[in-house]
Amino acid sequence: MQINGKVFAITGAGNGMGREVALQLVEKGGRVAALDLSEAGLAETVRLAGAKGDAISTHVVDITDRAQVAALPAAIIAAHGQVDALLNIAGIIQRFVPVAQLDFDQIERVVNVNLWGTINTIKAFLPELVQRPDAALVTVASMGAYAPVPGQSVYGATKAAVAQLSRSLHSELMGTKVAVTGVFPGAIGTNIAANSGVMTAAEMEAMAAKAGDGKQRKTTSPQEAGRQIVEAIERGSYEIFIGQDATFMSRLSRLSPKRAAALIHSQMKDLLG
Repeated sequence: MQINGKVFAITGAGNGMGREVALQLVEKGGRVAALDLSEAGLAETVRLAGAKGDAISTHVVDITDRAQVAALPAAIIAAHGQVDALLNIAGIIQRFVPVAQLDFDQIERVVNVNLWGTINTIKAFLPELVQRPDAALVTVASMGAYAPVPGQSVYGATKAAVAQLSRSLHSELMGTKVAVTGVFPGAIGTNIAANSGVMTAAEMEAMAAKAGDGKQRKTTSPQEAGRQIVEAIERGSYEIFIGQDATFMSRLSRLSPKRAAALIHSQMKDLLG
């Protein structure tokens, strides 16, 4: 897809990867409907866009609220005249505890945001996308979709579901003008734990050091992740893996799932102690 002149609806555009994708798309001549629960986060995205900020409309929305999501396409078309792409980037993690220690309301919150939020937006926007001469649908899963992380079982389950949803949509939309891309990020240097409400930024830093035996775990920057996502849109990629960790674990998980699980367990088990 050519970015210039296209309109992109992006969930999670108020921080992290979603923000970086929004900023890079407007730099390439795209227009963005930035969707997020945080009004302050959306305002900061517009501020960071500088002179390109006029190309961004902001929409405060809870993607778990089906009625709010259903109203989005009309609002975006009113602001931009069209909508050519949906990028599902918003997502949250769970507390780093075993499933047995998660309350049902905590489980439901992760499922509602990661899975139902993605389904809600796809159902709302797909009727518009299939009518466009060139369209894109991007879903962000996770390395956790195929590499089981202790203490993130529910999160991983939702991301595995998102990954399979993306693959099935790709098959369903063959023969249309909608390119479907699945994204599998590894460790990205965002504040997802704080934004998910499961720990503070300081606690996240301490946890990362603990997982790395005192060494800071290597992460991919949100800017680089954003660049790769934008490039995937331009190419119409089927799936992309962001970070050496995501690429390595994808290969190992296919070759030896049990060995991959053991490796992840050895690196992350202390987080549960």
